[in-house]
Amino acid sequence: MAVSILGISAYYHDSAAVLLMDGKIVAAAQEERFTRKKHDSSFPSNSVKYVMDEAGLVLQDLEAVVFYDKPFLKFERLLETYHEFVPKGLKSFLSAIPVQIKEKLFMRKILHEELEKIDSSRQPTLLFPEHHLSHAASAFYPSPFNEAAIVTVDGVGEWATTTIGHGNGKHISVLKQLDFPHSLGLLYSAFTYYCGFRVNSGEYKLMGLAPYGNPDDERVKKWKKTILDEMVDIRDDGSFLLNMNYFNYATGLTMCYEGKWEKLFGIPKREPESDLEQPYMDMALAIQQVTEEIVFSITSTAKELTGSDYLVLAGGVALNCVANGKLLRNGMFKELWIQPAAGDAGGALGAAYAAWHIWKGNDRVANSGHDTMAGAYLGPKYHLSDIDRTARKYSADYETYSSFNDLCNDVADLLANGNAVGWFQGRMEYGPRALGNRSILGDPRHPEMQKKLNLKIKYREGFRPFAPSVLEEDIYEYFDLDRPSPYMLLVAPVQEKRQNPLPPGYDRMAMYERLYHLRSDIPAITHVDYSARIQSVNMETNRRYWELINTFKEKTGIGLVVNTSFNVRGEPIVCTPDDAYVCFMRTEMDYLVIGDCLFKKDNQPEWKDSGDWRNTYELD
Repeated sequence: MAVSILGISAYYHDSAAVLLMDGKIVAAAQEERFTRKKHDSSFPSNSVKYVMDEAGLVLQDLEAVVFYDKPFLKFERLLETYHEFVPKGLKSFLSAIPVQIKEKLFMRKILHEELEKIDSSRQPTLLFPEHHLSHAASAFYPSPFNEAAIVTVDGVGEWATTTIGHGNGKHISVLKQLDFPHSLGLLYSAFTYYCGFRVNSGEYKLMGLAPYGNPDDERVKKWKKTILDEMVDIRDDGSFLLNMNYFNYATGLTMCYEGKWEKLFGIPKREPESDLEQPYMDMALAIQQVTEEIVFSITSTAKELTGSDYLVLAGGVALNCVANGKLLRNGMFKELWIQPAAGDAGGALGAAYAAWHIWKGNDRVANSGHDTMAGAYLGPKYHLSDIDRTARKYSADYETYSSFNDLCNDVADLLANGNAVGWFQGRMEYGPRALGNRSILGDPRHPEMQKKLNLKIKYREGFRPFAPSVLEEDIYEYFDLDRPSPYMLLVAPVQEKRQNPLPPGYDRMAMYERLYHLRSDIPAITHVDYSARIQSVNMETNRRYWELINTFKEKTGIGLVVNTSFNVRGEPIVCTPDDAYVCFMRTEMDYLVIGDCLFKKDNQPEWKDSGDWRNTYELD
């Protein structure tokens, strides 16, 4: 019988479960997709049930269950931090420590109890690798490299916030470590908070806001210098010290001391949902530049320590695809690979891999040019019977196609005519990105598509950019990128030949004047700085999605589509056909495709919600 290992992440954010069998990923999923609670931190009961059912296993079939960090070390860090900052933090201490003792310190007992609720058979061995080892394992072991430098950067694990390591075969060694409270992830989150966005979900917004700042503007230059002079002391090796006189996250209940920040920058903390004014755009750009400088210094040290031509990344900061794109283009490494579930959800995968290769000592042979993530299509798959049940539940009208080619032809026509189409296929993606199986699609040529998707379907801020899904073989036709980007984790410029010139005074225009200027012949995916966050689509990895885009190309001459995640603001990406139909009906999406079935909005029965359904989800 195959050796089966279950990896789990839980109790901070983005809980998840992953199952390995003989070192191969069988299934992986995040708990939020089942519970419909964004960034759900609870024990991933539904995810565990799913991955076990996918393999037909029960708990007694497992060699081990592996939790993604060490709770005792985390508790030690909390106690020592509160002690170091005495008398600050009493209120936080009184609220945090009882929770730690009750819910997290006795993690072995808690995990046994939760697993027993799922299956009362024999309990397997429990293992607890360190948090950043889990991240490192998630980055290296699934990568296409037999040897690589490893960099992990996030908010905080137990003590570590950043590590530099080296992977070779089955071995991982940690070479350098930066400890809490000095954290690039928490520095970026503090600016996310000050710019009025939500920590642990709004960092994407801050990254998307940064291009609205002007790098030549004196305020951006001044604020970058202020950050480097007053807040962050960066050393030559990429390590840094934060001036904790400005930050409150170590022992407080907020990210920063707002009064000190207002005195330093001359602007107050932005209130959530208030108008976005130019100073906050400039602040976003300044901290993005500082973040990139630190990332480049850390990776330069990784190169020096390991001598490797290859780099792998994980941790929440590895989701900063702008920094990733620039890191790739600076040529420091020949190849770069980033774990698609780079945040805490990916810790479940890394924990399982660490058990397989380190605890069990199993050898590893990389498949050059190919990772082992199966395109991140590792979640549940649904069938025609599931679609039928959903349709009966809502008295929905739909057409079933006997030919996928015919379906692609019709959907490509719908997209070319300016319709927004929900596209639900195959196995759900693992990680924060929709990669063509739980996506909403549009025509990138359409001048109004970016506005329509943001305001009428996603119900989110209009400034946020959208990503292209491009045929892998056509990447260079549209973007200044010479290699695949399957997980939407690299930003690159739109090819200059496709760009339109900017009008005089563009940088001084109001935000939305700049946004709605047609910057290229694919305006719906071209950000204000001519950049795009790219997903390349491989014929072998996702044949159906590739076929749809190729059909769209045959009809329009454009080998890409707009791709955004299938959800509304604050909602997790849809998991089931029921989730998809409800989201479809609550928005101004025009068509929905589930498998081989096409739903037309105009043919559906009237949709009625009791109350305002948008209150169901907290704003992200």
